[in-house]
Amino acid sequence: MFAKRFAGAATLGLATLLGSASALAATQVVTSLKPIELLVKAVAADDVEITTLVPPGSSPHNYTMKPSQRRALENADAIFWVGPEMETFLARLLGGNEFGDRTYSLMHGEDVPEVDTDNDHDDHGHKDHGHGHEEEGHDAHDHGDGEDPHIWLDPALALDMAKDIHKVLSRQEGADVEALDANLKQFEKNLSGAERDITTRLEPVADIDLFTYHDAFTRFVEHYGLKLEGILTLNPELSPGAGHVAEVQEKLRTANQPCLMTEPQFDRQWWRSITEDLDITFSTWDPLATDVEPDRDGYINFQQGLADAVLQCLPENTE
Repeated sequence: MFAKRFAGAATLGLATLLGSASALAATQVVTSLKPIELLVKAVAADDVEITTLVPPGSSPHNYTMKPSQRRALENADAIFWVGPEMETFLARLLGGNEFGDRTYSLMHGEDVPEVDTDNDHDDHGHKDHGHGHEEEGHDAHDHGDGEDPHIWLDPALALDMAKDIHKVLSRQEGADVEALDANLKQFEKNLSGAERDITTRLEPVADIDLFTYHDAFTRFVEHYGLKLEGILTLNPELSPGAGHVAEVQEKLRTANQPCLMTEPQFDRQWWRSITEDLDITFSTWDPLATDVEPDRDGYINFQQGLADAVLQCLPENTE
């Protein structure tokens, strides 16, 4: 009896030890924004644990991190962000030496090369990951200059982001490369199907003149061939000037079935005042995917949700 109890205890102890080792072996990933989390979820194997920094209802332009989130960065095996033009609150931190060798910017461009996944990491220069920006000019998020950083809204660019994420996760110690390959392949297939479906669904909206709070919606509009006739503010952190407001108001008066796409992250009071007495349809879309379930299908559901928001601009869907 004693021998059996000892054997059972030993088995239980071994299981506990193995469970603890498994937990310790989980790949720790930090994402700056929930849409990036959705892309990681679509591609990652089951042993990946994700911490997302910007919570629902907050803006990536001026967010203040909590101490626990700083600790998550310190413990991360990989950190994914768009880049200093989007998450300005992370620009100095991720541009420094402490996190440089495990930080990956997903926005490519002249100053942001493709994700570096070479095995030689002896030289951890910031340029390898496209995040070496510490100059004062990156303190303010200015949509009026440079490339539009809202790249995750374009499904074609989102697929590129997913491929970069796949590359990074495949290099992690103990990575389940077979699962990663299968997940990426399935995501690409599902995304292609969603694009075809959304293109068909949005055909009735082709002639409607869309207006947005700021230019975050441009990527989605351009991908699906919609009409974006005006943007209320070029910088979401600042109220627009009187001249720009007057210009937008005139466009709204003369537009064909104007629809203003608003965002839950920003104060609505001032744009309500400038649209008073104008015949406008309103719809709310969320570029940060606040209410989207963060699972393997999350990004697909996010895209479909954006299409749903645009369809609210149709007269038959107006409350």
